[in-house]
Amino acid sequence: MEFKSLKNIETSFRQIRFFGIVFLCLCAAVTVYSVWSAYSFAEAQRQKIYILDNGKSLMLAISQDLSQNRPVEAREHVKRFHELFFTLSPDKKAIESNINRALFLVDKSAFTYFKDLQEKGFYNRIVSGNINQTLQVDSVACNFDAYPYKVVAYARQMIIRESNMTERSLVTRCNLINSVRSDNNPHGFIMEKFEILENRDIRVTER
Repeated sequence: MEFKSLKNIETSFRQIRFFGIVFLCLCAAVTVYSVWSAYSFAEAQRQKIYILDNGKSLMLAISQDLSQNRPVEAREHVKRFHELFFTLSPDKKAIESNINRALFLVDKSAFTYFKDLQEKGFYNRIVSGNINQTLQVDSVACNFDAYPYKVVAYARQMIIRESNMTERSLVTRCNLINSVRSDNNPHGFIMEKFEILENRDIRVTER
């Protein structure tokens, strides 16, 4: 009878130990899951930025890794330069304003090209001939596999005169390097070694 009692005590102890281990494992699992959930929630909340609009309402903005948007910003930087540099109107102040804004986005290679055109009287002929020149960038090819980034831009120029309208093909090439962001350079790039590969007439339409 005494031996049977000892056997029952030993069995009960094993059962208690088993349930104790199971309970501890469950507690550990719940603790790990709670910590992981709290961390995930906190990380998700850190991606949200609330902006106060003139002290009246809150707007939700989502923060992103800057590197995710660099290819998009690079293409927009190159596109913006071409639009400013090659869009001309018969207004000296407008031309100077566009060129000055464009030169913040590029190194001295584009400035050298600008000075060469200026010395040849190109901009004076734009003004005196009442010529409008617009540019549309068709595509910008960027190679981000190596730094500095290699860029080729394909665009079309429309040169509008009183007598005719000339469509030209423009292909340029440059290198892109990272730079400091500013009001004059919001994308944080600088174009280096800018050169024109092609600038030829495609079509002339009489008006």
